[in-house]
Order: sequence, then structure tokens, then C-alpha cells
Amino acid sequence: MTSGAPEKRRLTILGSTGSIGTNTLDVIDQLGGRDAFEIAAVTGNGNIGLLAAQATATGAELAVTASEGQYENLKSALAGTGIEVAAGRSGLIEAAERDADWVMAAIVGTAGLAPTLAAARRGADIALANKECLVSAGDLFVRAVAEGGGRLIPVDSEHSAIFQSLEDDQRHAVERIVLTASGGPFRTWSREQMAGVTAEVARAHPNWSMGLKISIGSASMFNKGLEMIEAKHLFDVAPSQIEVVVHPQSIIHSMVGYTDGSVIAQLGCPDMRTAIGYALTYPMRTKLNVDRLDFAKLARLDFEAPDEVRFPALRLARTAMERGGLQGAIMNAAEEVAFHAFVSGRIGFLDMADIAEVVMDRMTDVAPAASMDDVFAADGEARARAAEAVAEKEKAAGAAA
Repeated sequence: MTSGAPEKRRLTILGSTGSIGTNTLDVIDQLGGRDAFEIAAVTGNGNIGLLAAQATATGAELAVTASEGQYENLKSALAGTGIEVAAGRSGLIEAAERDADWVMAAIVGTAGLAPTLAAARRGADIALANKECLVSAGDLFVRAVAEGGGRLIPVDSEHSAIFQSLEDDQRHAVERIVLTASGGPFRTWSREQMAGVTAEVARAHPNWSMGLKISIGSASMFNKGLEMIEAKHLFDVAPSQIEVVVHPQSIIHSMVGYTDGSVIAQLGCPDMRTAIGYALTYPMRTKLNVDRLDFAKLARLDFEAPDEVRFPALRLARTAMERGGLQGAIMNAAEEVAFHAFVSGRIGFLDMADIAEVVMDRMTDVAPAASMDDVFAADGEARARAAEAVAEKEKAAGAAA
């Protein structure tokens, strides 16, 4: 094995067919592939062709589709390979509980909660790319990681940057966490301009290549709002210590400010593989085939305060943190329903934040979660109320027309 290469590890990739999952497999290939790693399990949803190809290429022991109806298709695609096949929620949990010391948690949405929690409870190191684990069930999830004895290593570029900028023996001196935001494609647009945009326009991020949900979340800054809630749980800081600054170039990925006035930042070209590679080889660093910064060509780095009038998701996130309890789960669930309604053309771009706020305000009396059942109950109620709010928006738009 070459100098600096990581020790051979057993890995599971929850959500291998998405953008984070495919980039994770690219990093694994760069670091030696099957010669350096064993793949215990890969999971996906409806892209059976890609999932089967990934399972075969990596020599995975188990391949799981989250879609029960795709079980036979996956089984057929992997016939004769010796790779085990499973499907549905129970299959995802089986993948998470498979013996692997490192698990990439990249399943999008609340579908990733149960399997990621299962991996945490058995003590795996969790490379966390699923926002819902901390946004919807932060206290429960952090406790599960601590009790399991594994490590929680963030994969979002912003949280990875903070993780890398934190000095372990100086946690007491952390004054503020500064999350950077690109501002997305509508950074300079007025609310009037944003009101009529389509999903196709909203998904065109200026710096990052991401999936539809994350891209539109960046355009609305809901992603940044959820990252604020994540940061509170990841780094055990008060809501008042979390700031957001718009940085269009996406070169500084986030910063930590200390009580002596020092600010430590992590910089790099926009590429998810950097954070993924760091999570995979932590605490060591390894060589990756990603672009290097050329400071002479950067010319400038710009910063500006976020506009919470044009991007109210940031204000809603702060409200959720201050209220505590299950407000993060409620905000997230309502936003997911609103997102699907926007993508299908039922509501406008700006309606997404309106719907999330309405649902949050209607559910302020929900008790804190004592178990995952409480999280799922709040999530379900918030989705039902969000669906009602979407219908109200449609009815109002029809009457106005």
C-alpha cells in the first residue's frame, strides 16, 4: 500500500445513486477502490440500473432499493452476481446495520432518518450528508452517536469547513460560527422577479453541481436555514452564535470566530469530493484529484449580509432554533411538501416559505421528542398541514385568476 493511503476499511453508502453517493464512489476509486476498501452495502431508490452497476463494480455484499416495487427489478439486474438484494425501509435498516465501520449517510429526506440512526447506534463512524438527522431529530441523533461510540463527521461543505476550523482544545473559546452562502442564482433578484420563476430556472446553481432538491433549496436559501439548525446540534452552540454571510465565489466554505478576535476559515474550490475525502480519511488527509486554488487568479472575494426579507427561510430557521423542540422537524417537513408542490407547478417559488411559516405557527404547542416516533408523528402532522396550506394557496390563486 502506498504511503499515506488509509487503512483498509469496510464501508456502507446509504444513498449511493445520488450526487453525494456518486461522488463518494469517485473518491473511493481515487483512494484505491476495491484494493483499499470493502463495500458492505449500497442503497438507492428508483435508479436500478445505476444501483446494480455500482454494486457490481464495488463488489458490494448487499444492494438495497428503497422502493418495494423495484425489488424484483434489482434482483433480476444482479442475478448471478452473488450480491444480496433487499428493498424498502427494512432493507435500508439492514444495510445500516451491516458490519461496516464507516457509513455515508446520503439518503435525502426523512427516509434517511431510521437507517442513519441504526448505524449510529451500533457505533459506526457517520459521514453525515443527510440534513434531517439533525434538523428533525438533533437531540436524539447526537445522543445516539455518543452512546454508540462512533464519530460524527459532517460532509456538507459548510459544516466540514467548520469541523476543520475548530481547534479541539479551544472549544471554550468559540465565539461564533459563520456559515457562508453563495446566494444561489437569485442573489441579486427582487421578490417580484423571483415570484414567477420555474423549477428549471431555480435549479441552476452558479457554483455547485447538485441534485434538484438541494439546488432549489440553495436558491430559496432553505438549505442554509437547515444548515443553521444542523450547526447548532453539531457544534453545541447557541442560536445567537450562528451567523450567515453571503459569499458568491464559494471559496471560503465557512469560518469559526474565537474570543481573541481570530477567525479561522477553510478554503477550497467548490467540489463535494474534498469534504467527502476528509470524512473518509479523518483525521488524516490524503491526495485527491480536485482543482487547486490559484490565489493569483481569484482577484476578489466578496461578502454581503443576507437579506431575510427576500430569503425568509433564514428567519424561519432562527425561529425554529429559538422555539426548540420539534420546530426543526416541522419546518423541514413543511418545506419538503412545499418543494414538491413548487416543482409540480402547483405553487410559486415564494410560496414555499409562506407555507413553512404557516405550518410552524400552527404547531407551536408540539412537545419535545422523547423518541423517533414523536419525530415521525410531528413530521406527518406537518406534512398534512402543509398539504392543506398548498391547497389554500391554489384556491386563492384560482380565485384571483
